[in-house]
Amino acid sequence: MEGGCGSQWKTAAGLLFCVMVFASAERPVFTNHFLVELHKEGEEEARQVAAEHGFGVRKLPFAEGLYHFYHNGLAKAKRRRSLYHKQQLERDPRVKMALQQEGFDRKKRGYRDINEIDINMNDPLFTKQWYLINTGQADGTPGLDLNVAEAWELGYTGKGVTIGIMDDGIDYLHPDLASNYNAEASYDFSSNDPYPYPRYTDDWFNSHGTRCAGEVSAAANNNICGVGVAYNSKVAGIRMLDQPFMTDIIEASSISHMPQLIDIYSASWGPTDNGKTVDGPRELTLQAMADGVNKGRGGKGSIYVWASGDGGSYDDCNCDGYASSMWTISINSAINDGRTALYDESCSSTLASTFSNGRKRNPEAGVATTDLYGNCTLRHSGTSAAAPEAAGVFALALEANLGLTWRDMQHLTVLTSKRNQLHDEVHQWRRNGVGLEFNHLFGYGVLDAGAMVKMAKDWKTVPERFHCVGGSVQDPEKIPSTGKLVLTLTTDACEGKENFVRYLEHVQAVITVNATRRGDLNINMTSPMGTKSILLSRRPRDDDSKVGFDKWPFMTTHTWGEDARGTWTLELGFVGSAAQKGVLKEWTLMLHGTQSAPYIDQVVRDYQSKLAMSKKQELEEELDEAVERSLQSILRKN
Repeated sequence: MEGGCGSQWKTAAGLLFCVMVFASAERPVFTNHFLVELHKEGEEEARQVAAEHGFGVRKLPFAEGLYHFYHNGLAKAKRRRSLYHKQQLERDPRVKMALQQEGFDRKKRGYRDINEIDINMNDPLFTKQWYLINTGQADGTPGLDLNVAEAWELGYTGKGVTIGIMDDGIDYLHPDLASNYNAEASYDFSSNDPYPYPRYTDDWFNSHGTRCAGEVSAAANNNICGVGVAYNSKVAGIRMLDQPFMTDIIEASSISHMPQLIDIYSASWGPTDNGKTVDGPRELTLQAMADGVNKGRGGKGSIYVWASGDGGSYDDCNCDGYASSMWTISINSAINDGRTALYDESCSSTLASTFSNGRKRNPEAGVATTDLYGNCTLRHSGTSAAAPEAAGVFALALEANLGLTWRDMQHLTVLTSKRNQLHDEVHQWRRNGVGLEFNHLFGYGVLDAGAMVKMAKDWKTVPERFHCVGGSVQDPEKIPSTGKLVLTLTTDACEGKENFVRYLEHVQAVITVNATRRGDLNINMTSPMGTKSILLSRRPRDDDSKVGFDKWPFMTTHTWGEDARGTWTLELGFVGSAAQKGVLKEWTLMLHGTQSAPYIDQVVRDYQSKLAMSKKQELEEELDEAVERSLQSILRKN
């Protein structure tokens, strides 16, 4: 079980270090949304209380006794609390607690304002969708695509799978989306009604969700626009971005909406990609995500797909608590010749990549998809475009095997993603301690739909997951202005205990550190098997000198499959021309993975695959350990 965290409402399911502290020098913004807890549980009681005080109400599905009260007579965003309404609620003897929600920024990723008329295509755009089948169109590299053709030829098109697009709404009347629209699973949390249609603006700013929806579920063979990656899947609209400020309650409600109907949630948004923001999910949203991976899809877990971010070389997606969450699959992008897009952020939490546009001026190098009011576009872009493509590939895999858990999907992503012809001009491709090839920007490579559905078909659920605090350094240590602070931590990974972690999945370094200039900090961590993860790269626009990082969980997937036992090394230093000072106050090592070998019972059909390599290594390790146990037994008897 995965644990969620909160202050007054805390689920103690499993062991998880998920404390995130967000501080800002700006004055808070208060919204017309309230989190309300009643003494007596019951929706009828909640409706009565809400009506008497002029509120609308929604039950929060992920927490007992908690309700979302919203007041349409209040401003959606203002600088002062609505003390009158808060006090009226608190004076009601039926109300245990009332908390007005503060607002914060969430930005669509890769969205650019439409300052020119998009091409309105009357003919199908399928031949323009190079990321599906790349034959070299738009000056691309042939073969550099998602390999959906193989999955389709095997009969997998996403049938029976529903993808929720958490965004600014979708044009569900669009002729290329209408036949695949799942109205029952859709909702508008911005307007509190079941019709998540985008709000009209002259510049078509709210086309973002419609474009993402088309990438996943646009119908095939209807002579309209293009074809979705999973063109027989259903798409649900979850409208939640289109309000002045985001609130914890809206995020949590969206992420937990209809978890037994929606299989995959696609999110192409996050904290501002300005190179100086450190932000992530608040308490309710963390609890909702934990609830989703534990209880969604009948206990198999909701699958959350996240765009890694569009801050480019000025930002680091490990400063984004959504993209760097263990519960999400963080997706980066490449352009059609295998290079990085200029907006791509790099970080050690990215699991894999798909495609988007960037660098090239070729008008057909963008992502072809549906647009508002029945239109089509060739200009969808950013990692916003990458995440829905991944959601579509995962829908194909789920059709092949509906029994896949949220963790199975991450394992399949690691094992079937390929380097293909991806090229990172900064970071080299490397192999971790068990031979898995990865890249700091592209993760484990580009998704391969054909390989994933073939492996998914025979896949056996991975063993139970455990969580271990590998150790902690609590004594303050100064970071030198030149050179590096180097610390080591030796762990047995809880060996001999019920939560022993032998085969790693995710590793978190929970760090508290302050510096005279936060953006000049560089943090690396090396595993006992010699794999170095860049936990934090330089962010030249981040000039924070007060907040630093407070118990921030930097995450890496680069040590996937490794043995956590041994000595871990943490290196902190400054990058930049000016001398800086800093103090590390805490480093806690969190290990997440399995006790049993995850691949030893899997069916291998391709003996050149990463699965074959990993299974062979696990079998050899099991044999070595069995021999060692036998020798120890003989020695004890003698």
